[in-house]
Amino acid sequence: MFALSLRIPLPIGVLSLYLFDTNHCSAIIFGNLDILRRVTKVGESLITTSVITRGELIFMAQNSEQRSANLARVKEFLKDIGLYFVDEETADIYGEFKADIIAHFGPKERNKRRKTTIEQLGISDNDLWIAAIALRHHLTIVSQDSDFERMRQVRELAWEFWL
Repeated sequence: MFALSLRIPLPIGVLSLYLFDTNHCSAIIFGNLDILRRVTKVGESLITTSVITRGELIFMAQNSEQRSANLARVKEFLKDIGLYFVDEETADIYGEFKADIIAHFGPKERNKRRKTTIEQLGISDNDLWIAAIALRHHLTIVSQDSDFERMRQVRELAWEFWL
């Protein structure tokens, strides 16, 4: 399920791969029929995730009441899905985008802006990393998190939610 070689070019007519965030990966892991139908419709080979989401899924499983069972589900899911990592270009995009977001939503006074965190502006740092990966690789983010909509006020970002 979800096997993908990231070196294969996109099929003709396919505009983007989908980068699933934690909430949509969790929906697949726990058998959400609406998401599974949608994945089948677009094609499993177009569904990917990020190393950031991998960390969040492992963390959630480690802290769940059914730790062993959930960890096994997560690891099974992760072994068959394309995974994007953070490289130098992604890190540069992250830093630039974070500065743009703080300049856009943060205090106008430079002294106060330096002390402003991205979380104070309603954006998760992990979601900003996911956005940087998506921008770097021209991916469509699939997430229920509204902070992606907020990020889109600063920079064009392909974002959908299927839940």
